[in-house]
Amino acid sequence: MNGRIRLLSNKWKLRLYLLPAIAVTLLLVGHGMWSAVAQSFQTIDGEWTIATYAELFSNHAFFHSLKLTVRVAFLSTILSLVIGLVMTRMLYELFKDSTLKILVWIPMLIPHFVAGYLVFLFFSQSGLFSSLLYQMGVLENRGNFPVLVQEKFGLGIILTYVWKEVPFVILMLLPVYYEIDHRYSEVVRTLGGSKWDVFKTVELPWILPILIETAVILLAFVASAFEIPYLLGVTRPEMLPVRAYEWFYDGDWSKRPLAFSAMLLPGVLALLLATFSIGAVQKHRLRMIKGRNR
Repeated sequence: MNGRIRLLSNKWKLRLYLLPAIAVTLLLVGHGMWSAVAQSFQTIDGEWTIATYAELFSNHAFFHSLKLTVRVAFLSTILSLVIGLVMTRMLYELFKDSTLKILVWIPMLIPHFVAGYLVFLFFSQSGLFSSLLYQMGVLENRGNFPVLVQEKFGLGIILTYVWKEVPFVILMLLPVYYEIDHRYSEVVRTLGGSKWDVFKTVELPWILPILIETAVILLAFVASAFEIPYLLGVTRPEMLPVRAYEWFYDGDWSKRPLAFSAMLLPGVLALLLATFSIGAVQKHRLRMIKGRNR
């Protein structure tokens, strides 16, 4: 009986300790989200309507921006995960007893706008690399340098996000690789398994939850970020955050509900993706825990 009372008391204490953080989140984030949702369903006269979403789905510029946003977000996320995973597998033993891993995380200290400017400075047709190749005689003129920034596919944006987010992926994966019992890897190799067999049977079950969680974080961040697409993108098509920014600050106030609705839809999709992925990750972790306890 005393144990149950103590357990209930600890639960109420935990809720009490979390109350300030929950209250701040609901008051600030919750109020902002509700304000955005309300204004996306209201006209400038304050009338509630779904006409804004009807207009949004009939707007070709919105779908072009959505296509670019999805492409940049998925390619940036996939490349960051693959490169970060490969680098982690190659370097985790070196980083275990060394401070060299600090060098990998230096890009995380650079603001995204500065990172975008550096990519423009190095990879534009008038940038440092094109000038260097021109001085070396590799290029007849700087205009022959490939267009990597401010082009329609979003290569410069993807490049910037990849070199900024790869250190984040390594930061997420390193602790997991230190927890893996690598004696199982030796067992797989002894039985004739290849490197792929080691990765698939020993490492992947451990890192899969972290990979999914990191992918959701990166997708949500890239799809909603403004500064890099604004600096390295083109006028048309632009990514959704830039399109929403233009609608919001346009002289025509009737377009402001379009700005809110354009950014709410990716947010809702990211929330649904996070919900499903968290559920799948929790089931996977429960299976792993049950397997370890047997």
